[in-house]
Amino acid sequence: SASRRSAISAAFNFINSIIGSGILDYSIILLIKGGNLSGTNSYQALVQSTFGFPGFLVLSALQFLYPFIAMISYNITTGDTLTKVFQRIPGVGPGHILAERHFVILLSTVAFTLPLSLYRNIEKLGKVSLLSMVLTMAILITVIIRAATLGPQIPPTEDAWVFAKANAIQAAGIMSFAFICHHNSFLIYGSLEQPTIASWTRVTHVSVGSALIISAAFAVAGYTTFTGYTQGDIFENYCKDDNLATFGRFCFGLSIVTTFPLECFVTREVLSNVLCCRELTRAEHAGLTVLIVTACTSMSLAFDCLGVVLELNGVLSATPLIFIIPSACFLKLSPGRWFQGENLIPSILILTGVFVMITGLTMTGLYPQDCSHGVEMFYCADANVSGTVPPA
Repeated sequence: SASRRSAISAAFNFINSIIGSGILDYSIILLIKGGNLSGTNSYQALVQSTFGFPGFLVLSALQFLYPFIAMISYNITTGDTLTKVFQRIPGVGPGHILAERHFVILLSTVAFTLPLSLYRNIEKLGKVSLLSMVLTMAILITVIIRAATLGPQIPPTEDAWVFAKANAIQAAGIMSFAFICHHNSFLIYGSLEQPTIASWTRVTHVSVGSALIISAAFAVAGYTTFTGYTQGDIFENYCKDDNLATFGRFCFGLSIVTTFPLECFVTREVLSNVLCCRELTRAEHAGLTVLIVTACTSMSLAFDCLGVVLELNGVLSATPLIFIIPSACFLKLSPGRWFQGENLIPSILILTGVFVMITGLTMTGLYPQDCSHGVEMFYCADANVSGTVPPA
């Protein structure tokens, strides 16, 4: 039956994402092992001591690109999400300025993300991170409720429960994007009371494991609701006059606005490490922040397709940061040959990373995702679906 097939495919997707996060989990531990072998305490120092200055520059470029493209994707999502929230305000129709995504992106940048990004100290953003976690749980509950009430009314697409199609490699890129935390691993490792490989392994398992459960819950609940109609941004799938989805969109927009400054912090740090090796003065700090946010905002006004942005970021910057560089450092530092003993898994990881990069780039070029912006889905025309009352 369809429901049995859907359960099997959901289980497969779950296993698939567990394998993906397992690789990530392993590569985060590998990073710290490399740091211990070379006596370094940051990702940049590790690569510099292993591969010299050219390695440091390549890593810096990737570490800048990853959060920078992430910030562009956050802005695109803010534009898509908050315009729909504002349209639920009486008197704000599709022609209103608050329904114009470019205006909303500029407004949220000037009012929220730029002021928050100007903080000098990442600890000030601790409360903001907690808020972001709470909002994520609220969004997850929204998606799960809608899977139960809206899902049964939307006919599944043809071949909706096929295990994997040819373009599954693109998903590997996006998953890499979702789970990457290598750029701040050393900071967290240093903050442990007893920074040992054993305690770090425990912290990594718990945090990557919980992130996995949340991601898999989103994926399963979202996909079972909309099957083949699922958009890159899940909130593009819900109907405009669905009040619960509007609440979800509001939480989503807010959580993104609160995550943006953390990414901005990383890009600024990487740039200042490359440009000058001392503390930035207040004026330099403000100037650099404004420069980064301006560049990012102008690019997000020009591009509006979220799926493609996420895929490219996953393939171009997340994959080398996760699969290739930690493994390459470990292999260069550890005695013994490739593919033997302790070096077997890092060797496989490098090959996997190269494969995902090449195929992912090719697939993104050949099969770009289609994007719908504010287009009402066909099932919204049915009065039962668009209301928040479940059918009798």
